[in-house]
Amino acid sequence: MARYFFNVRQHPGPEGLAHDLEGDELQDSAKAREHALTVARDLIARTRLDSVRDWFDCSFEITDQEGQPVMTVPFGDTVLDEPEDGEG
Repeated sequence: MARYFFNVRQHPGPEGLAHDLEGDELQDSAKAREHALTVARDLIARTRLDSVRDWFDCSFEITDQEGQPVMTVPFGDTVLDEPEDGEG
């Protein structure tokens, strides 16, 4: 198991990043992405903050325990693409 940190990017610049100081132990980076999407859905549905106007502008900047970037997961990835009329 590896520890991943789910830092929330709210807007550009150093003040636009909320650091996750605890992290979560997960099996691999695929599980980290899955966890990020679950948490993002919950934040979008349940959390209201004056500092965040639109959760869909936010993303998780996931790092490993050495502080190295693993991936960025935009909160917009929580929304599945719907087929347009006449497709699928």
